[in-house]
Amino acid sequence: MSKRKKSLPDDSNAISRRSFLKGAGVAATGTTVLNSGLLSYATDAPSRVIGPAATTVELNVNGVAKRVSLEPHTTLAEALRDELHLTGTKIVCDRGSCSACTVLLDRTPVNSCMTFALDGVDRKITTIEGLGNPENLHPVQAAFIEHDGMQCGYCTPGMVMSCAALLDRNSDPTAADVRQAISGNICRCGTYPKVVEAALSAARSRKGA
Repeated sequence: MSKRKKSLPDDSNAISRRSFLKGAGVAATGTTVLNSGLLSYATDAPSRVIGPAATTVELNVNGVAKRVSLEPHTTLAEALRDELHLTGTKIVCDRGSCSACTVLLDRTPVNSCMTFALDGVDRKITTIEGLGNPENLHPVQAAFIEHDGMQCGYCTPGMVMSCAALLDRNSDPTAADVRQAISGNICRCGTYPKVVEAALSAARSRKGA
């Protein structure tokens, strides 16, 4: 009895390793050419190169021009604390997850530990020290004291900055608005209810002023 030979599957439409590699090579070459063309357009516009060594720049911090020498990798939090000695801005997680380092950049709250200091050039930077002072407290600062909106204090500057930014864009916030505004701020002591009370009280005092 003769054995029947097994028929091989029809691979006329299959992709061999060689054809795949050839196709990938062509695609890569095309991508390189495309990117080269795009880069040529991108480099037409003049750009200011900063670094790699330290460079002297001017930062507008709390309404005052400050000239500081910074390396390109310096974060805004590091520049504020180490170079300008504005230690009210706290570095806690140093990875943008707790928002204790919140400052205002053109009135927008940002995590200064995740923002390069050089990105603050030609912008208005406001820290907790710029909101008010012991003789003339910002309404949010005064409300935090009145309503006991802090415990250990690590998160407090960031909380205050987030609440102040909220009141600047919404003069009559609800409790839900406040909770949304501080949703990125972590308080390990759990004083969120007091923070909400303080923000709402500050809004009322500003309306009555």
